[in-house]
Amino acid sequence: MINLDQMGPESAKSFPGTRLVHVPAPAPCDPLGAAGTVGAEGRPPAERARQEIDYGRRGKGYIFGAFCPATGEALTRPYRGRTVANWVDFLAHVDAWLPADRSQVYAILDNLSVHRATDVLLFSLTHPRWEFVFQPKYAAYLNLIEPWWKILRSLALKGRRFEMWAEVCQAIAAATDYWNQHRHPFVWGQRRRHRVRRSSGGLSPLLAWRPSRRRCARQAGIAALPKIA
Repeated sequence: MINLDQMGPESAKSFPGTRLVHVPAPAPCDPLGAAGTVGAEGRPPAERARQEIDYGRRGKGYIFGAFCPATGEALTRPYRGRTVANWVDFLAHVDAWLPADRSQVYAILDNLSVHRATDVLLFSLTHPRWEFVFQPKYAAYLNLIEPWWKILRSLALKGRRFEMWAEVCQAIAAATDYWNQHRHPFVWGQRRRHRVRRSSGGLSPLLAWRPSRRRCARQAGIAALPKIA
């Protein structure tokens, strides 16, 4: 099983980071700096880096990705547009990337019109081992490539400035190679499954359950209604 999706549009711009930086200490004559907070080293505490707004009108595109949750391996390809021709070309790269001895390929993807085009149907006819499984609407969490996009943005884009689209493509390729070298399997719902349950103090669930005040008030109001003979 593989998960397919597109990330973007991404543009060549400045991406804010999360690293804290030390700003220069204010001048002694500065009235605003007199009331500022000073750390133990005699300088203001570290804070988020500030930068000017960058709309990034220096080229943009999309990142097509394939992700295998069982192994954690990923494949990314940059494209200028999210067209049917680019999508079919990416599917051909994914088919060559997957092991040839795999008899069945289940591809999880959303209901984008590009994913349901006629050329995609022809691709599935010429590649019998492929089977496309479309996730329900408003259920993006079922596609495990969605949380992996966040990891890829953190590795490739966060805290960096790009002058052209080619630099973004190089950063994405380097981040994908780094991830494949340190990959790990993804398990859907792992955090929820291993969450520690609250104890009820030794009581059974039926004895530990207490009705809310709103429920008690509603039941009391129903009981006070006159009975109709």
